[in-house]
Amino acid sequence: MKFGGTSVADLDRIRHVATLVKREVDRGSQVAVTVSAMAGETNKLVGWVRELSPMYDAREYDVVVAAGEQVSSGLLAIALQNIGINARSWLGWQIPVRTSSMHASARIEAIDNAQLDERLARGEVAVVAGFQGIAPDNRVTTIGRGGGDTSAVAVAAALKADRCDIYTDVDGVYTTDPRIVPKARRLERIAYEEMLEMASLGAKVLQTRSVEIAMLHRVPVRVLSTFDPDKGGTLLCDEEDIVEKKPVSGIAYSRDEAKITLHRIDDQPGVAAKIFGPLADAGVNVDMIVQNVSPDGKKTDLTFTVGRSELQRALDAIEKARDTIAYREVTSTADVAKVSIIGIGMRQHPGVAQTMFRTLADKGINVQVISTSEIKVSVLIAEEYVELAVRALHSAYELDAA
Repeated sequence: MKFGGTSVADLDRIRHVATLVKREVDRGSQVAVTVSAMAGETNKLVGWVRELSPMYDAREYDVVVAAGEQVSSGLLAIALQNIGINARSWLGWQIPVRTSSMHASARIEAIDNAQLDERLARGEVAVVAGFQGIAPDNRVTTIGRGGGDTSAVAVAAALKADRCDIYTDVDGVYTTDPRIVPKARRLERIAYEEMLEMASLGAKVLQTRSVEIAMLHRVPVRVLSTFDPDKGGTLLCDEEDIVEKKPVSGIAYSRDEAKITLHRIDDQPGVAAKIFGPLADAGVNVDMIVQNVSPDGKKTDLTFTVGRSELQRALDAIEKARDTIAYREVTSTADVAKVSIIGIGMRQHPGVAQTMFRTLADKGINVQVISTSEIKVSVLIAEEYVELAVRALHSAYELDAA
């Protein structure tokens, strides 16, 4: 069982979480719980670090921000003990959760579950502090914002748990953002591959790395509401476990996009490496890429997208490599957004992309860049049309609730 920051935001909510854990224990389950920091706590700790030093030491940053989960895990263990449940809190280094040495964004490499297995077998509930682990040099690490989900699924995989229930402030995964489309439907099941695409394309329900681990280790994951736990939720599962494979299962969007175009670059082998090499060295993640057809076989334009927060860093890297790349000029804009349709049913249904482009054209929305995979089509459009596009596509693929 995993509980996010809003689920443990104050003492009353922690008491409520304890009752949900007790309910599972009373059913005869062996239970491990992973908790996030109380809502707002991590932001407060990060703010303190940045206020003291904008150029902070990442190792000390991890020591500070990991404290949020230490507090919430201890408080939940106390709340459980108070209602007669044998419980003990566990910090990342105590288990231990072994990670890479990349502070503030470490990757989980192994979990030694011997102690947890032993305690669970004795009927003890293990309350694990999410988001944290221990580096090879025995320093505390954190695994990136939203890493509580990743911790939970990794612990579930290590324990070979029957299921990982992720309790949050929504009651499942929806066909799209209900704030934009009130008729969005909650999905009873979603394939790991679909959820991975939705998470990476802007859906905020689950952290991308948590879905990767669930898919790799085949951990069934349920997304449930802490405040309405009996509503049903959404189950992440294998594609084979989904009977009805609709062409499109969901629509995701991301406003965190910026577009860069390099004009009049040489149309010859190696030029793309000259562009994307410096960007990679600068730590800039490139998403969509399109190269125009070269009318004369000599010069062409190349367009790509980056995260909006990385735009200036990308432009700086390109400027430094100007002589190597040899472009005439560079243009950029942050007034763009990405809208994506996702569905494992696309493999069997032709014409899915055509419906998308026709629907957007009917609404007068111009497509700037296109990116596809086997189960998704993404388009870059002007940001002002995001909500219109999402609503129109949701109706076009008959995803609206009856």
